Amino acid sequence: MTPSPPALLIAGHGTRDEAGAEAFRAFVRELGDRHPELPVAGGFIELSPPPLGDAVAGLVERGVRRFAAVPLMLVSAGHAKGDIPAALAREKERHPGITYTYGRPLGPHPSLLRVLERRLDEALGSADDRADVTVLLVGRGSTDPDANAEVHKAARLLWEGRGCAGVETAFVSLAAPDVPAGLDRCARLGARRIVVLPYFLFTGILPDRVRRQTQEWAAAHPETEVRSADVIGPEPELLDLVWERYEEAVRGDLRMNCDSCVYRIALPGFEDKVGLPQQPHFHPDDDGHHHGHHHGGHAHAH
Repeated sequence: MTPSPPALLIAGHGTRDEAGAEAFRAFVRELGDRHPELPVAGGFIELSPPPLGDAVAGLVERGVRRFAAVPLMLVSAGHAKGDIPAALAREKERHPGITYTYGRPLGPHPSLLRVLERRLDEALGSADDRADVTVLLVGRGSTDPDANAEVHKAARLLWEGRGCAGVETAFVSLAAPDVPAGLDRCARLGARRIVVLPYFLFTGILPDRVRRQTQEWAAAHPETEVRSADVIGPEPELLDLVWERYEEAVRGDLRMNCDSCVYRIALPGFEDKVGLPQQPHFHPDDDGHHHGHHHGGHAHAH
């Protein structure tokens, strides 16, 4: 008898923005509708319900013993490298007998670059020529230099072959340049038209901040045409990509890059992070046993 396929657990970051949280929950429901042959659940590591622990408990109640977890995140920052693996290790303690594999983050994937290009065209009006357009791709920002470098990689891949004047990079938090500084850089490079493209999956407080800061900068620089593009959103490409990451995890074919990971390599200024034990986030809605929070076991994703 062929064993049933592992369930799919989608791990999100969490947001204080209810519309963003509901976008995640609706995305999980859509994936479940697409794949009725297996249980699909999703939860957050912080800020918004349901917590990841509730999602795992729900799967266990449905008889699930094996699942593959996919982080619904664009870059491999601290959440994907540490927080989620630590939370999953805690769930294994809470539910003896479960086994899981862990997938890799989503970007930069060609299908997501196609969606970003579509958002660019929507902001411009698709008939417009891109030759005088500079794109400012704005990522979340991280204290992890590897994660910030991945946003730069996405920017370069978006530039290649799409006919824009250039693609610059900025971050909305924790890393430089911020959005106003990124727009200043575009202007100093001679940009006549700028499209600010948020490198975010769903709407939320940070994408709203990107749009607001863009509008404030544009009002102060009327000589430069500036437009704001939309977030990636729950596009078919995103649904397909999460499924692709699930299948990778089930096969054990992950191909994660460890060459510039602060938890493995002593990068300048981050030497103290090498081998650092990873701790799960405390989720305020998680009413499970919190004894797992002080464990020092290394739960790093690699």
